Amino acid sequence: MPEATPAGPTPVTHHRALIVDSNPELNQLITGILAQEEWEVHLAVSNGLALEMAKAKPYDLIITGEKTTGMEDLELLRKLRLVRPHTRLIILTDEFTPGDVLAAIRERAFSYFSRPIANERLAEMIRIAMCEPFWDDGIEVLSVKPNWVRLCVRCDLPTANRLLQFYREASDLPEAETEEVAAAFREILINAMEHGAHFDPTQHVEVSYVRTKRMILCRVKDPGQGFSLEELQHSAIGNPEDDPFKHMETREAQGKRPGGFGILMAKRLVDDLIYNEKGNEALLVKYLDKPASTAQS
Repeated sequence: MPEATPAGPTPVTHHRALIVDSNPELNQLITGILAQEEWEVHLAVSNGLALEMAKAKPYDLIITGEKTTGMEDLELLRKLRLVRPHTRLIILTDEFTPGDVLAAIRERAFSYFSRPIANERLAEMIRIAMCEPFWDDGIEVLSVKPNWVRLCVRCDLPTANRLLQFYREASDLPEAETEEVAAAFREILINAMEHGAHFDPTQHVEVSYVRTKRMILCRVKDPGQGFSLEELQHSAIGNPEDDPFKHMETREAQGKRPGGFGILMAKRLVDDLIYNEKGNEALLVKYLDKPASTAQS
């Protein structure tokens, strides 16, 4: 009986990234992150060349340069979708119009950053883009207007972080207020994904964002059975006033991770946090000190 032929080495899957030229600091940051995972990195000097290179060979990730406008990058995205529909594209832009972020969501951009670009957040988003499978269906647009957006969002942490970055870019509030709403929104969104859907990526939460002249409203509805705030013994929101850490004992007994402060923190960051009777739908309300200078319709 002939001896079995030894199996050859396992083929290595090569991932390719295409970077449109930006400033040297950003170029170095991006190539450094990709090099850590041994990605093959190519450089293009313009969006036009990037499109031609993408037509010639597939890329797993394309990152535009900050020297272009959001409109120019959206045009690249639309053309890219015709030839490489599943390529992840992160938009970096020097300037944008208010509708560009919403258009980027609709056109299925992976993420969006405008100047000044926070390097740590960009690095995190690149890492998510490098490892997130089946990302296309993570954020589905149900309806979108500048002052009212409805989305269907897959129940996993990377998708939640992508959504928060889009919110930061779309917000016209001062930075401090933007971060307050983002932090509160994240806590309620993660609670919905964890407790309402058990981080099941086949499940989705429905998210709405409404911007009026005098308030911002975020609505999060999960597919779970709901809960009663009075029954949340594992959450700080249910603690007696004289024992602010009592819930930690319950969490430990139930084998839950440390935490439980999310709802309490969210309540302190916004003006109103309201749950429906079933407990699977929440409204975050932030009132604005000054009305918006222009109404968007």
